[in-house]
Amino acid sequence: MTAAPAPTGPFQITVQPSGRQFSVESGEAILPAAIRQGVGMPYGCKDGACGSCKCRKLEGTVVHGPHQAKALSAEEQAQGLILTCCAVPQTDVVLESRQVTDESAFPVRKMPSRVTTLEKVSPDVMIVKLQLPANDTLRFHAGQYVEFILRDGARRSYSMANAPHIGPGIELHIRHMPGGKFTDHVFSAMKEKEILRLEGPFGSFFLREDSDKPMILLASGTGFAPIKALIEHMQFKGIQREATLYWGGRRPADLYMDAWMRERLAEMPNLHYVPVISNALPEDNWKGRTGFVHKAVMQDFPDLSGHQVYACGAPIVVDSARAEYSAACRLPPEEFFADSFTSEADKHGKQA
Repeated sequence: MTAAPAPTGPFQITVQPSGRQFSVESGEAILPAAIRQGVGMPYGCKDGACGSCKCRKLEGTVVHGPHQAKALSAEEQAQGLILTCCAVPQTDVVLESRQVTDESAFPVRKMPSRVTTLEKVSPDVMIVKLQLPANDTLRFHAGQYVEFILRDGARRSYSMANAPHIGPGIELHIRHMPGGKFTDHVFSAMKEKEILRLEGPFGSFFLREDSDKPMILLASGTGFAPIKALIEHMQFKGIQREATLYWGGRRPADLYMDAWMRERLAEMPNLHYVPVISNALPEDNWKGRTGFVHKAVMQDFPDLSGHQVYACGAPIVVDSARAEYSAACRLPPEEFFADSFTSEADKHGKQA
């Protein structure tokens, strides 16, 4: 018996409740087609590791490429949930996704960038500032990320740590991952004026300005970078919503822009700041909060039903916050916005 021929596209994707429609070519996953056509769907890593693009399939058939079970479990698949980053349509598909907006989707561009500043702000964090071409404009939302395209075609993703109005260049906070092909270079051989090729903007992590709910800003380590961009944007736009940043690190040195944060507090009366350290040593002389940063939020805000949460950093922190805030603190799942910093090691933990 011969195998049935693979379905051939293009297929039409309809996103409810907005009614937006776009087409997907044969063998193409839904999310890259949406990005290519300027449809602003939620996503994070684009690689089946974080679960940010998860949404409900109302009609149609898809086949999933490799992904991690923590991003989409077998039980969730059975309930009709899919990951748009690796779901390949076999028919026309109708999805439910409430974050689709026209204005959120700035065009994705490829461009060269030049290193202008390298500043080592902690033993394993480098602030890298990049100059973009004078005749080119990278339009982005505070909180989005770019990807470096390395010489072998590999890609590395970093959130922009500045709001769009603070330019014309971009600022990145890069943590050293020993043995990492890119970060080893950043910390050992990178020089000012070096040219790097990048593409962006990517990601659906940005401030939802149609809400006046108080906000919890949750960051671990260099997850502070996109949160810093959100704070700059809020200050620039005069946004007066109550916002509390919980920034977690292992040691006090991990809070590498603590002084910058305290300066913002003096300028923004509705902004509050709770630093949390998990592994302080006696010589640190740490007098502040200790433990897991996402737990500190739960201690202070046992009821999050009226809040929005913006969470960035290590997947374990983001995933724990997402699950526990919803289950224990009554946070509506649709009010949790996240950018999980999936490393190459995280991504290689994929399974079919």
